[in-house]
Amino acid sequence: MEGMVGLAVTAAVEAVAVGPAGTGGDGGVPDEAILVEPRATSTGENIEFTKEVLTGAGIEASSVLLVSKPYEERRSFAMMRKLWPTVDIVSASTSMELQEYADSIGDAPMVIDMIVGALQRVLVFPGRDLAIPQDVPQDVVEAYERLVRRGFTSRLMPTEAKT
Repeated sequence: MEGMVGLAVTAAVEAVAVGPAGTGGDGGVPDEAILVEPRATSTGENIEFTKEVLTGAGIEASSVLLVSKPYEERRSFAMMRKLWPTVDIVSASTSMELQEYADSIGDAPMVIDMIVGALQRVLVFPGRDLAIPQDVPQDVVEAYERLVRRGFTSRLMPTEAKT
């Protein structure tokens, strides 16, 4: 699923990989150490449902490795810190330049839309109690606003909170 965050959770003695359905053991993690969380449709749900899966398996997590897209790391970290404040968090993503990432997707305007949408969530989610607040430099906010005015809005969410 787009935007999903992979979680690798370390318990006191054992390492457990928790991910969305379709997560395989081809990364060197034995199949018996993989717990699948198949219900989430958002990062917030992925965090909450992962906690449920681990609790159901009798595992108390002490740390989490968040694996996400490069432009989602800040938002994913801020959400994890808010929704699961008791674990240590390490964030990771594939290191690549923006152009390289856009080339890998094959649609540069869509990549800009995705980045604009991710930054909107960094700015808005703390007010919705979904993430910790983060300092965002004013020049970044101004660039975000310019991109929105230029029409990079397909990944924006409504700004009014749902009731």
